[in-house]
Amino acid sequence: MKTHVPFRYSALALALFPFIASDAAFASDSSFASDSILASEPTFASEQKTKALTPTYHRTSQSDFGGVGLMQMPSGRSAPEGEFSVGYTANEDYRHYHASLQLMPWLETTLRYTQVPSKRYGGNGFGEDTHYTDKGIDVKFTLWEESYWLPETSIGMRDLGGTGLFDGEFIAASKRFGPVDLTMGVGWGYMGNSANLLGNKATDDCGRDTSFKGMGGSVDFERFFTGCAAIFGGVEYQTPWEPLTLKMEYDGNDYLSEKANIEESQETNFNIGALYRLGDWGNIRASFERGNTATLGFTLHTNFNEMKQVWVDSPKPAYAPAAEGTDTDWDKVAEDLAYISGFKKTKVYVDDNVITVEGNQSKYRKPAEAHDRAAAILANTQTPADTYRFVDVKNGLAVTTTDVDANAYRKVANQEYVGASIHDAATPYQASTPANGALKADRSERFVYGISPTLQQSLGGAEDFYLFNLGVSGDAAYWFTDNLELGGSVYVNVYDNYDKFTHTVAPGDSTELKRVRTLVRQYISDNPVRLNNLQLTGFGQFFDDVYTQAYAGYLEMMYAGVGSEVLYRPMGSNWAFGLDVNYVAQRDPNSQFGVFTDESYYDPIDKRNYSVQTGTVTGHASVYYRPEWSWFDDLTIKASAGRYLAEDQGITLDVSKQFDSGVIAGAFVTKTDLSAEEFGEGSFNKGFYISIPFDVFTVQPSANRALIQWIPLTRDGGQMLSRKYHLYDMTDGRYPRSEFTNR
Repeated sequence: MKTHVPFRYSALALALFPFIASDAAFASDSSFASDSILASEPTFASEQKTKALTPTYHRTSQSDFGGVGLMQMPSGRSAPEGEFSVGYTANEDYRHYHASLQLMPWLETTLRYTQVPSKRYGGNGFGEDTHYTDKGIDVKFTLWEESYWLPETSIGMRDLGGTGLFDGEFIAASKRFGPVDLTMGVGWGYMGNSANLLGNKATDDCGRDTSFKGMGGSVDFERFFTGCAAIFGGVEYQTPWEPLTLKMEYDGNDYLSEKANIEESQETNFNIGALYRLGDWGNIRASFERGNTATLGFTLHTNFNEMKQVWVDSPKPAYAPAAEGTDTDWDKVAEDLAYISGFKKTKVYVDDNVITVEGNQSKYRKPAEAHDRAAAILANTQTPADTYRFVDVKNGLAVTTTDVDANAYRKVANQEYVGASIHDAATPYQASTPANGALKADRSERFVYGISPTLQQSLGGAEDFYLFNLGVSGDAAYWFTDNLELGGSVYVNVYDNYDKFTHTVAPGDSTELKRVRTLVRQYISDNPVRLNNLQLTGFGQFFDDVYTQAYAGYLEMMYAGVGSEVLYRPMGSNWAFGLDVNYVAQRDPNSQFGVFTDESYYDPIDKRNYSVQTGTVTGHASVYYRPEWSWFDDLTIKASAGRYLAEDQGITLDVSKQFDSGVIAGAFVTKTDLSAEEFGEGSFNKGFYISIPFDVFTVQPSANRALIQWIPLTRDGGQMLSRKYHLYDMTDGRYPRSEFTNR
């Protein structure tokens, strides 16, 4: 059966997943309903994501830099919560690659890379063939929504934590009158360089400090809202022809202080442009700016709260209990539990009044669906019971237990009252003690294996803007017991461009820091087939809330050693505490099984010696917290303090947001006791990631995920060990508002 995926999701999927293919069909909805919208009558941001989408709505769009705006200038508008876009804008002076996410109704975040074709990254053999690339982060905060009298008003910072090439601050307000949307604002820094409001252009940057701290990447709070200031504004007109929007803006920049070699000076402050919507998945745009510069761009977008898919799934059995007195085929029951309800590696126990199912439910992200289907299967057996008990087991660890009352489920299955739901019959509680009763079926698997595509990438490097490797990973594991696993992974490199990563230590970087990650080329390009992982792992559970694991072997691509982790996670709590301790040595890239024994490593490409890691203790104490505040909905905050692979010490803060579709977007930042000069370009470690459920792109339900990371640079400071298992992720069902729980 062929199932079509709306093109907006397929297009964005192909942009994010070069290795994922799906059938695509153009969405026929003439209203282009999934564009970013604002109601023709003002609404609050919390209402925007659920309001019905109609052609009368005004649609927001991205600026040249990314983020909702006009062309060069931002507006006071914000997109609906969960709106995600990736885009490209180019003219003869700059090329902007940008990704923007409306993380909260009141918070827009944008990641941008800008290439300057007229400049090179470096010289003397380092980055001399690569366009200069600037990395920047923008944020915009909505101060208040549009009302009858007040415009929608926002305050924001552009190029936050960058090199200062485009940095600036702004306050902007937008008010709509029918098809016309007016914007007025004040900009500082790059957006205020014309100084038409404040500043003396005879002084250098109107007294604003445009240098950057350390090696870039730091936030310079002291220069916020300083220097030149300029008024900017503009208008957007939604034409009667729905796909077409026209724009005009008054630019606050004079383009006299630019990184690019601009040959023609600005002829006018007025920019004009047009945007054509290709459908509900993207748009193209063209503009004429500065009176002499043509600019083109496109944007692909989706909404993480609205992403849905139609699954081709096995039907849920009808409620039809069999007559008592006949034998039950428990092997067939276990098979049905696996394929219909998603309980795999299953054990089924029966006592006088309870049927217990222990297994790994890996099919449905919302296990209430699995419990509903599994209860129907058990109800249709010839074995009477008062309770159906489902124990969710991950790697031999009992995470949660859910009891379904058989009598209450009968009423639910027969829809004996209005609004009957499996939630009415199900009670989740603390993980179960060992099951009682006779073992009737055992489908636990001792040997498991699988194959999966793998993509590793790094952006914004001096040797090439985009470094990546694409390959296939073959995984296999043998379970000696329910809690003891011997597992491994072999990686086959299909294609990569890491041969361009020739300078492992850039000019000006410290040569004293141990090379714990910047040897990545030797592991990838020089070893097309390699053993990524081979480890023995044991899992344990103490009391009801303490989980443990211990492991030894080749723990990841670059490190071997031993380690352990302990996690305290109370059932139903929105916080947890964990600790991991490891002793590791760096694997020798010239050997599949060897590790470095000499701290001095000779690099044949650089023709010099560097220090490598021959053995160290690394590990972190971590606190996990999920705020339950209405204005910080569905956040997970993780703070980890400890010792990193280069023997630096510090803290990592990781913040992620889960949207209605199950998509998780997050960012992390790591600051250690290394100085900016010791760390190198970027000053400290940071990155972004998106975790997308497989079943968004497939026709089958699945609890598995694909992870995409944007790591700006490969550095040695602030680097953690990449462990195979993380106890917090394995026990996510213990959080009462998790997608993995009943309610």
